[in-house]
Amino acid sequence: MELKRIVEAIFFSSPRPLTLKNLEKKLEVYPADEINDAINSLIDEYANSERAMEIVQVSHGYQMRTKIEYRDWVKRFVKEKDIELTRPMLEAIAIIAYKQPITKREIDRLRGVDSSRIIKHLLDRRLIEMAGRNDDIGSPIVFRTTDKFLELFGLKDLSDLPTYKEIESFES
Repeated sequence: MELKRIVEAIFFSSPRPLTLKNLEKKLEVYPADEINDAINSLIDEYANSERAMEIVQVSHGYQMRTKIEYRDWVKRFVKEKDIELTRPMLEAIAIIAYKQPITKREIDRLRGVDSSRIIKHLLDRRLIEMAGRNDDIGSPIVFRTTDKFLELFGLKDLSDLPTYKEIESFES
């Protein structure tokens, strides 16, 4: 069997992004550099074809996804459980993403309102997680985003977040 087709089948069947480390562990009979070459070859193959699918780097791993231009068509057949984030939830998760690790108190200060309910909803949806405690008085819990956050927003890692300058350019 050709390794590239094995990796393609694995991507096709996986609902979650797969890390290179996980692939190397499960495909231990193949050298790591060959697995990496197979992934890169597939990424190029899908990017340079007229397929409706693509393989993207997201959430510290790789995932096969439907190209965005086919989303509305696919939605007619596949019922996806929407995360449904309200404006206050988006505001809070943006603060957490850019300032992490961050305490609830800091989130409240930046938002200007109590964020208890919002933080609970984001925790329930597994978009944020508790990341320990900081050294402030009372050792408050600090929060950070999760890999599910990266996956939902299509980010490889936090460095893919737009900069303030990029955000400003959207408003112009």
